[in-house]
Amino acid sequence: MTGASNGIGYELAKQFAQNGFDLLVTATGASINEAAQAFEGLGAKVETVQADLATYDGVEMLYNQIKATNRPVEAIAINAGVGVGGDFARETDLKDELNLINLNVVSSVHLAKRVVKDMVDRGQGRILFTSSIAALMPGPFEAVYAASKAFIHSFSEGLRNELKDTGVTVTSLMPGPTDTNFFHRAGMDDTKAGADKKDHPAEVAKQGFEALMAGKDNIIAGSLKTKILGSASKVLPDTVNAELHSQLTKPGSANQ
Repeated sequence: MTGASNGIGYELAKQFAQNGFDLLVTATGASINEAAQAFEGLGAKVETVQADLATYDGVEMLYNQIKATNRPVEAIAINAGVGVGGDFARETDLKDELNLINLNVVSSVHLAKRVVKDMVDRGQGRILFTSSIAALMPGPFEAVYAASKAFIHSFSEGLRNELKDTGVTVTSLMPGPTDTNFFHRAGMDDTKAGADKKDHPAEVAKQGFEALMAGKDNIIAGSLKTKILGSASKVLPDTVNAELHSQLTKPGSANQ
């Protein structure tokens, strides 16, 4: 379970703990140890790993810890991610965007590469990737983030098809705007998306966990409003989706 110290990852870890799973959870900072105490309070045995998954060595450290448990991975939630908001040409920092790609995309592929082979060899396993409804539309003013989530969704669906006869399932979790620290960390407090009411991460996590357990290919998770938005974006032209998205994510749009 990656990115488990807060937000959707924290709530996903609680879902696993409440449903009889023991946990190995990871995040960058020491806050993962506080989160682990909450998971243990739900009856789970919990191990923690502090690792920067935006680095190759961080992912390898996590996988080595997984192997050291000498227990099979029944399910994994590959959830760690970050956003960067702002005008690509004039505002955002390349270093931040390359870090986003390393965490959201590269680490997800890297960790999946390590874990999925073990699952296939064993003939069972469940993989949950946290994508986003942003995967279904171009994302002005968070263009690299939306592209990273489109990658994860496509990767998830492609991998699922490859594994259809192996006993391993892959599920893409696509939340809408969710009440976490995502928008603040992405520098998007002054956007309409950052300021508007959002879905609760516990609701998103519960729907995602249930979809994973049911072996579904993907789920647009959250409120009815989010589900309608996600479904509509599948049929609208990309140019229309991009314009609609920009109204939510343009800097200063919170005050318009």
